[in-house]
Amino acid sequence: MMGVVVPAHDEEALISPCLRSLQVAASHPDLSAEPVLILVVLDACTDRTGERAAAHGVETLVVNHRNVGMTRAAGALALIERGVTWLAFTDADTAVDPAWLARQAVWSRSKSADAVCGVVTVDDWEGFHPLERAHYESLYHDREGHSHVHGASLGISAEAYLRTGGFAPLACHEDADLVQRLNAMGGTIARTNTVRVSTSARRAGRIVGGFASYLNQLGAAALGTRAASAEPQGL
Repeated sequence: MMGVVVPAHDEEALISPCLRSLQVAASHPDLSAEPVLILVVLDACTDRTGERAAAHGVETLVVNHRNVGMTRAAGALALIERGVTWLAFTDADTAVDPAWLARQAVWSRSKSADAVCGVVTVDDWEGFHPLERAHYESLYHDREGHSHVHGASLGISAEAYLRTGGFAPLACHEDADLVQRLNAMGGTIARTNTVRVSTSARRAGRIVGGFASYLNQLGAAALGTRAASAEPQGL
C-alpha cells in the first residue's frame, strides 16, 4: 500500500487542485488498483483547508507544529501505522503528474531504490520578470540523474524512512536532510525526471527558506545583474 503526505498551512486556495491531481494519480492503471492513502496534515490552519480536503473525501490530521519537518513526520508516522509500505510527499500548492505514483511504484515494487527524488516545474510565472524565470531555468537540471531534492516530489520506502529516523524537526530543508542521511547510510536513491510535479511560483511562501525564498533570491540576483549591466560606462 502506498501513502501520500501533504503538509498544509492555510492553503484553502490551492489545496483542491492538489488533491484532484493526487486522486487521478492514485487511480493510474499501472498501479494495478494498489491502495493509496492520501493524508493532508493540517498544521495550525486557520482557514478552510480542512473543509476543502474533506470535500474531496481525503483524510486529515490536525497538528499545531508550525514546522514542516515535524508536520511531514507526523503524517509519515500516521501512514506507517496504517500499514503503508511506500511514502510519497508533495506540497499543498502542487499538482502531481498523473503517473507520479505509478513511476514511484516501479522502484517500490522492485525494491531497486530506497527513495526517489523527482523534479518540479513552475506552472505560472505571473508576477515575475522574464529574467527571473530565465535565471531559474538556467540553474535547474530537468534530467535523469539530477541533483535536486524536493519535498514536493519525493518518495521513500517506509523501511528506509524508519531506518533514517525520519524527518528532523527542521523549519526548512527537512527533505534534503532526510535524503542526505539516507545516502550516508548507504541507501539507494533514484534521481529521475519521470517523477514530476508542477508547483506555484509565489513571492510569499509558507516558510522562510523554502521555495518562494529561493525564487526571490534568484530573482534578486538576476535583476541585480541586469541593473549592473545597464549602468552607464566610463563615468
